[in-house]
Amino acid sequence: MRIIRAPERMQQEIAAHRKKGSSVGLVPTMGALHDGHLSLVNKAVKENDIAVVSIFVNPAQFGPREDYLRYPRPFKRDAEFCRKAGVDIIFAPEPESMYSKNYLTYIKVEKISDMLCGKFRPGHFRGVATVVAKLFNLCMPDKAYFGMKDYQQLKIIEQMTRDLNFPVKIVPCPIVRETSGLAMSSRNSYLDAKQKLYGARIREALQQASYMIKCNKSKNTGKTIANIEKTLLGIPGAKIDYVAVRSARTLSPLNEINERAVILAAVWVGKTRLIDNIIIDTNPKRQYRISKKTAN
Repeated sequence: MRIIRAPERMQQEIAAHRKKGSSVGLVPTMGALHDGHLSLVNKAVKENDIAVVSIFVNPAQFGPREDYLRYPRPFKRDAEFCRKAGVDIIFAPEPESMYSKNYLTYIKVEKISDMLCGKFRPGHFRGVATVVAKLFNLCMPDKAYFGMKDYQQLKIIEQMTRDLNFPVKIVPCPIVRETSGLAMSSRNSYLDAKQKLYGARIREALQQASYMIKCNKSKNTGKTIANIEKTLLGIPGAKIDYVAVRSARTLSPLNEINERAVILAAVWVGKTRLIDNIIIDTNPKRQYRISKKTAN
């Protein structure tokens, strides 16, 4: 396994592999790797000749009052994690090499970047889109792997990839959860044991809503959101940023759940902001196929 820090060297290395006809898979991360990342890494290793993991805490996606400086950076542990998983290259650039003093170019995916998390984190998705575009140019992957926990991010990356004609296949990967049901996240390290149990109740609230919808007891999004919020407000000290029901394809708002939908939530537990989502498919045959695929 090689660790490359210089962007120019990364391009040269991948260009040499591509010249030999090797396929390249990329897993973009900010480090502090966990089993959720491992599911992406394993898929990249299995499906490609060369598996690349980028480890870069991207300053462009953090707001002025967010946790950039305290974001966990256990690089030695992450490198060992990647080595054991069979990763070929870690790309770990320094911020100065990705954003020079005269850096002026950013990418914004209109409309879907300003809603949901984008409303509460202005500029966040501009930073995400920009760094992912740079990683695509530097790592030149055939496939790039993204977890579905950050569902809005996934949709934004898919849109950007189409709009800018990147020759990259975006591979969505299912959410990986802790035993309690809490969606795995690097920020879970900020939570104590009790807060992790509180965080798991976000998933429970989404599951309850999903059950009600599938049983045809309620497909009205207003009622669905109200029920979820009522449950979430029962979490001690919880603060809700949003609960929303959107089209799973476009993220457009829905009044009735009459198509494949996603229910998304962002909730503060203590000083930690947690996000989660659940996909709802009202087509029983399609829902069965999705469930079976996920189970495998």
